[in-house]
Amino acid sequence: MNEDTLNMEIRKFLKMVGIRSQREIERAVLNAIDDGTLTGSESLVVKMTLELPELDIKHELDGSIKLE
Repeated sequence: MNEDTLNMEIRKFLKMVGIRSQREIERAVLNAIDDGTLTGSESLVVKMTLELPELDIKHELDGSIKLE
């Protein structure tokens, strides 16, 4: 195993997850504000699950996103 390769692959994956997740959240929030589901002043509960089935890892992260 090459540790530098592993590190770079993990970073590439996490960058992809971060960018795609941000776009999805932004799109969903804007749509919800447009259709009246949200007012834009809420604090939203967010949960992220990281799974690596081959390593039997399931890690959950909880947080919140404040809109105002």
